[in-house]
Amino acid sequence: MEQSFFDRMITHLRSSCKYYTGYPKDLGPSRVIHFKSEREFVQLLQQGHPVVVAFTIRGNYTKHLDKVLEEAAVEFYPNVKFMRVCFFFFFFF
Repeated sequence: MEQSFFDRMITHLRSSCKYYTGYPKDLGPSRVIHFKSEREFVQLLQQGHPVVVAFTIRGNYTKHLDKVLEEAAVEFYPNVKFMRVCFFFFFFF
């Protein structure tokens, strides 16, 4: 049975992604699209490309994920689009 596109993409990512080591990489301009509006998201979906959406928060705990997303977005550009949706949490005591 043939693997789906998503399974092939994940397998390729696992085998080739050089997870962020702390050394700067020249990845060029960011290929990760930042969520701005529902309209923009719908337009992105209508382009016909697969879209990977990462729901994250801003903070020190997501820096590693951010670097992996950036690398994956460069690796699969323009066939797969990567979008980041950031949540901001405010704590009131």
